[in-house]
Amino acid sequence: MRERIQLTREIDLQTATIRCRQFALSSGMDPVPTQKLATAVSELTRNVYKYAGCQGWVDMMLIEDDSAGWVQVEVIDKGPGIDNLDLAMADNYSSSGTLGLGLPGVRRLVDHFDIRSTPGEGTRVCVRMNCRNRRTA
Repeated sequence: MRERIQLTREIDLQTATIRCRQFALSSGMDPVPTQKLATAVSELTRNVYKYAGCQGWVDMMLIEDDSAGWVQVEVIDKGPGIDNLDLAMADNYSSSGTLGLGLPGVRRLVDHFDIRSTPGEGTRVCVRMNCRNRRTA
């Protein structure tokens, strides 16, 4: 199961968050981790809008292995990239005058977090939530 959502307008951010929630629930994820994942996607897509001029996309997929199932979401943009990832991942650091809790908050919400960024080329954030608490009905 896979899905891609292009981010070209501000309304696409809301669409991505809603579709992420639906995707996770249809994958069997319980409501609480589903909401955490949707919140993470909302924050990440807001960053695409804010920093990359809404030039990006969201890829969602279900990954199943012998021990667990994972909902993986990648948020990718073609923006300016992040010069200093260590600084960007520090609580209360902001390059735009906000509270600076976005990326560190996303990392705390999900089971797996990976970020890669190349200045001048863009940023890719991959998050995963385990479906170990899958609904049985």
